[in-house]
Amino acid sequence: MLKRSVLRSGHAFFALGFTVLAVAATSLQAEPSPANTAAEVDRLILNHLESAGVKPAGLVNDEDFLRRVTLDLTGTIPTPRETTLFGLDVSPTKRSAVVNRLMESEAFGESWSRYWSDVIFLRATDQRSRIGKPAFQSWMAEQLNQNRPWDEIVTALITAKGNVTEAGETGLIFAHSGEPEEVAAEISRIFMGIQLSCANCHDHPMDQWTREQFHQLAAFLPRVTVRPESPGDIRTFTVRSIEELGRGAGRDANINFAQLVRVLDRNRDGKIARTEARGILARRFDETLKYADRDKDGMFTAEELKDVQLQANNQPGRGNFEYYMPNLDDPSSRGELMQPAFFIEEMSQPRLPRNASDDQRRSALAALITSPENRWFSRAFVNRVWTELLGEGFTTPVDDMGPERLVSYGDVLDYLSEEFVASGYDVKWLYQTILETEAYQRQLSSADTQHDDILFDSVPATRLRADQIYNSVTQIFGVPRAMRRAARAGDGMQMPFAQDRQREQFAGLFGFDPSTPRDEVLGDVPQALFMMNSPQLERGIRSRGFTQLARLLRESENDEVVLEELYLLILCRTPRDSECEIHEAYLEQVGNRDEAFEDIMWSLLNSTEFLSRR
Repeated sequence: MLKRSVLRSGHAFFALGFTVLAVAATSLQAEPSPANTAAEVDRLILNHLESAGVKPAGLVNDEDFLRRVTLDLTGTIPTPRETTLFGLDVSPTKRSAVVNRLMESEAFGESWSRYWSDVIFLRATDQRSRIGKPAFQSWMAEQLNQNRPWDEIVTALITAKGNVTEAGETGLIFAHSGEPEEVAAEISRIFMGIQLSCANCHDHPMDQWTREQFHQLAAFLPRVTVRPESPGDIRTFTVRSIEELGRGAGRDANINFAQLVRVLDRNRDGKIARTEARGILARRFDETLKYADRDKDGMFTAEELKDVQLQANNQPGRGNFEYYMPNLDDPSSRGELMQPAFFIEEMSQPRLPRNASDDQRRSALAALITSPENRWFSRAFVNRVWTELLGEGFTTPVDDMGPERLVSYGDVLDYLSEEFVASGYDVKWLYQTILETEAYQRQLSSADTQHDDILFDSVPATRLRADQIYNSVTQIFGVPRAMRRAARAGDGMQMPFAQDRQREQFAGLFGFDPSTPRDEVLGDVPQALFMMNSPQLERGIRSRGFTQLARLLRESENDEVVLEELYLLILCRTPRDSECEIHEAYLEQVGNRDEAFEDIMWSLLNSTEFLSRR
């Protein structure tokens, strides 16, 4: 801190000003350039391909690039107008320009907030957590659109407190009822790409992590509680620290049951009878008897009371002042007291007081997870975003990249991760960098470009996420985006997919865990039946009324023009000559223009091309 006396001096003031400017200039120079970083990434990848004797595919055309990048950044397809104007643009920097424009739209945060919602909530162990999803998505969208650094976002998720329907950052903890083991395993999996859950009961069978290390990680989290806002309320829950619940909450470690029995046991038989009970034990004697009276003699021993207290503290979300690693040979015992310690041993361990508070523990854990020393943190995020954008990653699956796992193009992952750290964990910087690469902009894999065990020479076609399909369908059917966001049908018109509840239903049918390798994500029969037969789609492809198809048919009597507009609307490209010939023959065969175009629109919506990212 500068003293006020120094600031009073004019010379000191100007010196300070020049110093600040110099530091600022140094910071600007130190921040890596997306274009330069992308070029180096491409150079490293090309070295690998040349060593393998593989020639990379060419760059994708403008139509396919625009569709790909619009889906990736905003979760929907471009409009026919956007596709046409992009094709007419002769600027050599138009691809970078559209990337910047899309990242600055609100749809960027909205789309990726749904991605992270799926990452967290599709593996939730507490099904009540769905009531916190809207708040989480709203909060995450705001963080991403404001370009809050990734380390700050993760810190907020780990240290979150508040009402789960208002404080969206509580989503991760609420998804697992605040249970230390579950939350610890998910923090490691999502933010470090390391699967630790196998070490809960035994040393990890395929990695170096021990059972003790797993429970030392969980020891950062025992004082978290997830409880109803008020007794009996099952609709509103709050994440808080156990210290905030009042004196005595969770202090089972300090209860001496043997001493309690000695005080109350007037006849010295080592047991507490109904006539001897006092206080809360007297008021809840019969209720406690149901759970604690193992020998059914109508009285309590010290061991029986200890057992029922342990059972009570095993309730999800209850919390405890200390953390004990369960004794698998004696499940009824308290287990071994564990102190917080981080399992990445080469990192500096936190200096926490022995009776550290919840705030101290969770803040220390967040600092360890997000530390620049922790290379797993940056690598996990880079690998996850890269995998989502290119359809394949440096490790597979994205949430299991521990030290014993095979890493492809390790030098590329290390370099990009180091640059991400140097950027200050700038989320948009990472997207911009990856989208600048030729690796991202390559053509789709084909029989000529597909090589076994070779990555990034081309881009594989992958299944769209549920929210991407939903957004694209609603856009095709003319549902305004603002209306979709507000979940209103508007003007009393019945419009397909206009309600947010329908989005949830659609996600239930088409959704999948984003951590699943994309080559394992395939369509199924219920999804196919929905696309072929659902009333919502049937209403959207009608050739009469206020549908998009009806508008096109009214505006032009030229079948070629209508066909081209349909292709731009649904597939974001113009039809090929061979496709024009097929549709022309079909129109002549059917003999009914309206009916034929309904069938054509139906076939385009049900095509693999529409449901895939190309």
